[in-house]
Amino acid sequence: MSGCTSRCRQGVLKLMQSLQRLVSGTLSKDTVDDELEMTMVCHRPEGLEQLEAQTNFTKQELQVLYRGFKNECPSGVVNEDTFKHIYAQFFPHGDASTYAHYLFNAFDTKSDGSIKFEDFVMGLSTLLRGTVREKLEWTFHLYDINRDGFISKEEMTEIVRAIYDMMGKYTYPAVKGDVPKQHVDTFFEKMDRNKDGVVTLEEFVIACQEDENMMKSMQLFENVM
Repeated sequence: MSGCTSRCRQGVLKLMQSLQRLVSGTLSKDTVDDELEMTMVCHRPEGLEQLEAQTNFTKQELQVLYRGFKNECPSGVVNEDTFKHIYAQFFPHGDASTYAHYLFNAFDTKSDGSIKFEDFVMGLSTLLRGTVREKLEWTFHLYDINRDGFISKEEMTEIVRAIYDMMGKYTYPAVKGDVPKQHVDTFFEKMDRNKDGVVTLEEFVIACQEDENMMKSMQLFENVM
């Protein structure tokens, strides 16, 4: 079991590295037909043609991403512990566990405690190549921790504090006082237009679209990917 978990972690690391190459445009062409190999995993993802139609990735890109996911992670799924372990390796100077928990839940759309290849690719498609509206809707979903359709100040503080913890002392050497809370107080005041103590999706989207600095600050996933 431990060997399988270790291989899965290595596989997801390879997947994250593939994503970085995908974003930078340096993915190499893969000529192997991965669809013929899908039967080798316990969880078989949807056909690549279907995923291509549902995402903003090409079939070639999906093949490369799927290979990185599948080769070392034969179960075809990633659990939260593995996801946290992987994310921690990208942020060695801080504590990424809390942010990774919230990010995992955002990708785990079925709330079944696992991220399948389709879940990961669908989320990444939105974050990397979606419209501004789509990215903001996904980010709102990340901040809406209890899934009630609103963002409370407490929820926003939880996410922002997790980001600061993850980035660590080397990124924020001069942080004094409760900077995450101060950050949230400023933005929440601008977002909560009707002053009812919560932020709706529309309030979130409008506020971010009207303020470029707020847009950059709230789309934290893109900043720490």
